[in-house]
Amino acid sequence: MIAQRVGVAAMRRAAFSQNMPRLAMAARISTTQARPIETTTLSPTQGQDILAKQRLLRPIAPHLGIYKRAQTWFSPSAWTRITGCTLSGAAYAYFITYLIAPLAGFHVESQSLVAGFAALPFAVQGLVKIGLGFPFVFHFINGIRHLSFDVLKGFTKTQIRTGERAILGASLLGTLYLAFGL
Repeated sequence: MIAQRVGVAAMRRAAFSQNMPRLAMAARISTTQARPIETTTLSPTQGQDILAKQRLLRPIAPHLGIYKRAQTWFSPSAWTRITGCTLSGAAYAYFITYLIAPLAGFHVESQSLVAGFAALPFAVQGLVKIGLGFPFVFHFINGIRHLSFDVLKGFTKTQIRTGERAILGASLLGTLYLAFGL
């Protein structure tokens, strides 16, 4: 209603600036709305029936089941979301543990974590590094790929497949470098 009044006021100002008679201007502009409304009293079951009929007429969005499984379940886009959730979940778990540790008597300081990690066997250290490194590297590299999508690059099927293979290979190499090369 306020927007209507603002529009009407603007039209009146524009009209009066051109020396149009006020009565002629006021006669042309309607400030009221007329909407014919018809109401009926319905029982709850009748209301549910009307809603059910309306739902049948709505369009249905396609479910992921209509796509190829390889494209929807194992695509880098899906894995970017999974790795992002993994990274943020691990960070939240660590930060909450860090906050609760003094109350529970745990030692989660950097020195105790380094000492505990150094005491692990080499194979376990490698698995932990790979388990933490892969989500980070994959998420980072595929994030760069999505930035290229933002500038409308790489949308053909061959470019997508080639990009997926390149991302997986670069992620594996980056993970191995982080786990054993540093």
